[in-house]
Amino acid sequence: MNDFREARWYAVRRAANRKPATYRCPLCDGLLPALSDHALVLPDGDPSRRRHAHMNCVISARRAGRLPLRQEVEPRRPSLLSRLLRR
Repeated sequence: MNDFREARWYAVRRAANRKPATYRCPLCDGLLPALSDHALVLPDGDPSRRRHAHMNCVISARRAGRLPLRQEVEPRRPSLLSRLLRR
């Protein structure tokens, strides 16, 4: 689980799981029923390291600055068109 907290950035999306399972939220360490409102959090965008987290935990972590998104850490590269127009 340490690997989760050491990521530089995270991808976050709403989970749409209908599998009757229970997960453990990596942000609060609480139990998370799959059918509840929750999100998938991917450290460094890696799907093999994805974790299910309570939506409220994700919102709180984002507000506290503990869950930076990729676009906040790695600015978008200029598009091909804008690079060509600069020449």
